[in-house]
Amino acid sequence: MIALNNREAASLPITTLKGVGPKLKDKLEQRLGWHTVQDVLFHLPFRYQDRTRLTPIGSLRPGQEALVSGKIELADVVIRGRRSLLCRVSDGSGYLSLRFFHFSGAQQRNLERGRSLRIFGEVRVAASGLEMVHPEYDVLAENSAPHAEAALTPFYPATEGVHQLSVRKLVAQALDRHLARLPEWLPEELLLELKLPTLREALLYVHRPPPHADVAELELHRHPAQRRLVFEELLAHHLSLKHLRAHQQRQKAPPLDGTGKLAQPLLESLPFAFTGAQTRVLAEIRADLKRGHPMQRLVQGDVGSGKTIVAATAALASVEAGWQVAVMAPTELLAEQHWRNFSHWLAPLGLEVAWLSGKLSAAKRRTQLALIASGRAPVAVGTHALFQQDVAFDRLGLVVVDEQHRFGVHQRLLLREKGRHNGLVPHQLVMTATPIPRTLAQAFYADLDVSVIDELPPGRKPVETVVLPDTRRAEVVARVHAACHDGRQSYWVCPLIEESDLLQAEAATETAALLTAALPELRVALIHGRMKPAEKEAVMHAFKEGKTQLLVATTVIEVGVDVPNASLMIVESAERLGLSQLHQLRGRVGRGAAQSSCVLLYHAPLSENARARLSILRETNDGFEISRRDLEMRGPGEVLGTRQTGEQAFHIADLVRDQAMLPHIEHAARLLQEKYPQHITPLIRRWLGLREHYGEV
Repeated sequence: MIALNNREAASLPITTLKGVGPKLKDKLEQRLGWHTVQDVLFHLPFRYQDRTRLTPIGSLRPGQEALVSGKIELADVVIRGRRSLLCRVSDGSGYLSLRFFHFSGAQQRNLERGRSLRIFGEVRVAASGLEMVHPEYDVLAENSAPHAEAALTPFYPATEGVHQLSVRKLVAQALDRHLARLPEWLPEELLLELKLPTLREALLYVHRPPPHADVAELELHRHPAQRRLVFEELLAHHLSLKHLRAHQQRQKAPPLDGTGKLAQPLLESLPFAFTGAQTRVLAEIRADLKRGHPMQRLVQGDVGSGKTIVAATAALASVEAGWQVAVMAPTELLAEQHWRNFSHWLAPLGLEVAWLSGKLSAAKRRTQLALIASGRAPVAVGTHALFQQDVAFDRLGLVVVDEQHRFGVHQRLLLREKGRHNGLVPHQLVMTATPIPRTLAQAFYADLDVSVIDELPPGRKPVETVVLPDTRRAEVVARVHAACHDGRQSYWVCPLIEESDLLQAEAATETAALLTAALPELRVALIHGRMKPAEKEAVMHAFKEGKTQLLVATTVIEVGVDVPNASLMIVESAERLGLSQLHQLRGRVGRGAAQSSCVLLYHAPLSENARARLSILRETNDGFEISRRDLEMRGPGEVLGTRQTGEQAFHIADLVRDQAMLPHIEHAARLLQEKYPQHITPLIRRWLGLREHYGEV
């Protein structure tokens, strides 16, 4: 026991808790992620019940959750359509029925006439008066008085085979026996400055709130005890990313100081001049590339802000210095788009662009692999196929990753490690078209420097957005006819029925047939995800060349070639799509000088959430504002892709809800680094486990 007393809760296995044998241990580890007593203490309630006061039965009301006490006056098994055990209890102020549809013989024997019970449940109206169905109850010892709880009753995330009562008992045991073994890693001066309770005070309050506690405040995560835990978790994640950043900065990268001999001809060949924002961001990237340690830069920009041409121009600095570039995108279609763009820009400069995807034939793949391995292709574009085992680069100097939120930290680091050459690692440029407020970006991507292209090319007019019910579909068809008759082109995007290429393709095919019949004088084409790459490319090429007037598509055109002559976008069943996706689709038009429009068709009735999404799109074209509202509505996990990548999943923190804390987080991180460096590793380990090592691939 002496050894146990000296051990921290973080190192005590859950088998330390009474009642946790091998079988239960496996369930707790696999289903709740519990490995140590500390994990149990940080398993926090999501709601509370007030069982701190006994309510007289006579004052109960339907719908109320209440704690009552009474004596069983009648107990019998009744069959009225369904067999049930029915008990009638009284406390002198009134009567209450307790009904159990599932009961054992032992339970029936336990609930005999004359027994006194303490009961908690929800009151409802029945034929015989008020009743509770399957309430929680305790049989009271003879002559013992019923008692209320001293604190609010917590409800925890539970799982199959590990019931709420079991979780509650194990947490209570951990609190009573081991809370004192949790070390405090936040210095006292910081707690005083931010008016935060100690860790032990915070945990005790969250698990056992006093009767007077504000339940609504607790369930909204606004109580100081919860803010204290949120703060610590955010700080741990921030420190983890700073640790990763420091590790990266200690590595060496090739200084890529391009001469400009390739970049200048490219810039001169463009039919437009760079915006001020593009010029600024390119200068930031070039300054990073010249240094001898790896660039880690995130470029944010709205739809159509020109991120890709900035990346291509930056890539030439690597090529000019004699090093290769890898460009990675999360989907075949987006990767194809980048390959076409880079080939278009770089082929006139005499540069070959290799292409790698999962769909290449074995022969074509071998050819492309040879081009990359020999260095004859200075630029390689592809999907995650780029970091497969058989891919070898000659000298990889720069990695460009598009749509950051679709790739996790691990994947980015794997690609960087693949490019390790004579002890040097490549620079990394990360792009996203899901712009988020700078404070959030700096917190969420603390391992990256953040650049923002916050300016659209000159001459761009905001897209006019109209929201209409699908009962006015005929008017919309007439609008398409008018736009195409005036020499413009139109998109018609079909609904996302579900995550199925086949069903989407069928819906698009049917819509294309209907529109062809309704608009016989127009040239109508169809594109969907089940077409072969060559077919999709031919359709998009014909549309770009103006040979097609109306393109019927699934959401595959969310990313696609720029068609400046396209001025009308119709999105059917728009209520099914998310804000960011609708904004991306809308961004397919408005790329020319003509006034463009986007019509969002919906099928009534609309949910409140869908109504709010469509209203936001009607109000603003600003991608940053749309992303902010999207974050509020869906949460950071969905918008930033943490659900797909498994990165940065928070236990209790929420970047949107808790963003006011972020400036204080930066201050706290500096304080710990300067005065309490010994606290950093155990703090990270408490919240991230062993994941703090993810930077050391």
